[in-house]
Order: sequence, then C-alpha cells, then structure tokens
Amino acid sequence: MHISDAVTYVGVDDHEIDLFEGQFAVPGGMAYNSYVISADKIAVMDSVDARFGEQWMANIAAVLDGRAPDYLVVQHMEMDHSANIKRFMDAYPEAKVVASKMAFTMMKNMFGTDFADRQVTAAEGTVLELGKTDGAHTLRFITAPNVHWPEVIMTYDAAEKILFSADAFGKFGALDYEDPEGWACEARRYYFGIVGKFGAQVQAVLKKAAALDIAAVCPLHGPVLSDNLKVYFDLYDCWASYRPESKGVFIAYTSVYGNTKQTADELARVLVAKGCPSVVVSDLAREDMFECVEDAFRYGTLVLASTSYNGGVFPFMRTFIEHLVERNYQKRTVAFIENGSWAPCAAKTMAALLEGCKDITYAQTKVTVKIAPDAGTTAQLESLADELMRSE
Repeated sequence: MHISDAVTYVGVDDHEIDLFEGQFAVPGGMAYNSYVISADKIAVMDSVDARFGEQWMANIAAVLDGRAPDYLVVQHMEMDHSANIKRFMDAYPEAKVVASKMAFTMMKNMFGTDFADRQVTAAEGTVLELGKTDGAHTLRFITAPNVHWPEVIMTYDAAEKILFSADAFGKFGALDYEDPEGWACEARRYYFGIVGKFGAQVQAVLKKAAALDIAAVCPLHGPVLSDNLKVYFDLYDCWASYRPESKGVFIAYTSVYGNTKQTADELARVLVAKGCPSVVVSDLAREDMFECVEDAFRYGTLVLASTSYNGGVFPFMRTFIEHLVERNYQKRTVAFIENGSWAPCAAKTMAALLEGCKDITYAQTKVTVKIAPDAGTTAQLESLADELMRSE
C-alpha cells in the first residue's frame, strides 16, 4: 500500500489476537504498522509484533526490490513494535538503528545488545537526511515522552508532510476490518484505555505538531489519516484536556438481583423524557469495562449506581472507578445511586474512591434504595434528573 510516492506501508494485520496488551478486547483484530521511506537512503519505520516477523521482513524485501535499507527508526519500544529489531539488524548488517537514548537502554534489556556501533541517537530536533533526489527527504525527530512510554519519539518527513506519530492517533482494529462505527469509537477506547493518563504530555506534543505542515498522520495502529485532519487533532485536544466530548449522561451500574438495574433504567427513562440529548446505560459486570471507561470520558455527566457489598461497594464498580482515577478522570458531574438491604454504604465508598480526581462536581441529590425501588425512589430520581439536566 503506497502512502505517497516515497512512503510504502509494510505492516501486518493480526486476527489471531483476542486481548490487546492482555486486557483490551479486540474483536476486529489489530494492525501493527510499519512504513518504508524510499529516497536516496532508505528508512524503515518501526517493527511489528514477534509473531509476524517473517511476514514483516518479506513485506520489506518486496518493497526494497534488492536494495538494502540504511536505517531502522524505532519510535516506540513496546514489544508489538520492537520485537523484530534484532532480526532486522541481523538481516541488514550495514543498517543503523535510530532511536532515543532511553530506547537503546531498553534494547539492551530486551536483546542483550544496544547495537552500540550502529546507533544514531534521536533527540528533540535531531535531523536525519535521506537525500534530495526527489525533494529534501529530511526526517526531523520530536520527543514525545509518556505518549505513552517515556522513550517515545515521533518523526516528521518534511518532503512528504507526514507525521509518523508512534502510538498517538492509533485505534483498535486491523486495517482489513471495516469498522461500522468509523474511526472515533475505537480510537477513543484506545486513547482512554492506553494513553488517557498522560493528557498533559499529549497536549505538549500537540503544540509541537501545530507548528508543522502536516498532510497525513501515520500511526503505529489503525489507518493512515489524511482527510479532515483537523477533526482528529481537535478530538485529541479534547481528550487530552479531559473536556467532555458530548453532552449527555452515562449511567454505570452493578446489580445483584435486578433492583439497582431497575433504578438505573428508570433514571434513564426520566432523563430521556426531560429531553436529555444522550443517555447511555451500562452493566459493569457484563459489558466491556473499557467501553464503559470510554463512555465515562465521552460524556459530561456520570451516574454511578451500585449495590452495597461487604461494607463497601460491589467489586465491578470498585474496579471501574479505579480505572477512571488511574486515567485522571476530571471535569465532570458525578451522581450516586446506592442500594442496601440494611445499611446502604455504596455512595460513601464511591465518593471516597473518587477523592483523587480533580474538578468533579457532585450532584446534591443522592438516591438511596432499600432493597427495591418504591415511590420514594421515583421522587428521588425525578429530583436527580432535574438537577442533572440543569448541569447539562
């Protein structure tokens, strides 16, 4: 697949994988992206997962057509992008490896060698010239620490106006998988699941990118982005600054015997009746946890509805809140619904778990259910819905 006259895709699709990074369900598979820049000198951009090394090397050889690459640029040392570095360096003994100083330390740990006599260290603003036969193929490196590992660099090809963005702007799904929900849904789940903690660092890189003339973004996962780039950059700016993306209410619940579920569903019905622009309800025990994390960050209002359990809160709710706190959940309105047979305590526990979050506005109305919802519950839900609609 040709990205431009000089840039060719040599990555692979993975439909064998069920959990990415051991936790994210990927029914559409994954893409491990790698690119070849062909100029007077040739640079290969990143490696792929260990299981696809032979295919990747064959893809490179087909593009090179007998030529030998001059450089392997390593932007990110996570194993799905670095596993075949040594294989490449052994196959092409004249090639040099370009990476950040920290990445070379990681290579030593991974392969027992840091290719000391073949290193090109890339720091902020470092330039690598690939030749000027068909325009000035100058690669300029941009440090991107903690997006999402500390050694990450990005690469800008001035001739092609391409930003090779490492894991930024990536998404779940193989390239040959036609995502019915488009780019944003799985890109959002990917972002908040993997990169979400590092919003400040993403903001810093976005400021650097704003100074570049970018015609296309080539990430390490997901499709090449070339149309309506402002849409993607605006979404990343929204996500990285933790602003709500959409108006609406996300109701996340746990329920043992169905009474808390009934209460959550009733609140959703009342909100819709009052004109709430979007209401999403999810069962934390049965739905993908990271889809739920995604929705918590997407909407401006979050309702947590849980059974009291062992003097605290139901385990799935605890796990969910811990995921939010880990990812710097902030700038939202949060409301609580609790259920308890004799001593409801879920709301207090949920509030305590969220203590580390910044800029959270808590709804004044707390809904308490004693085993089963009744007329009093209905009145409380009406009051809560009115309060949440005012906050929208």
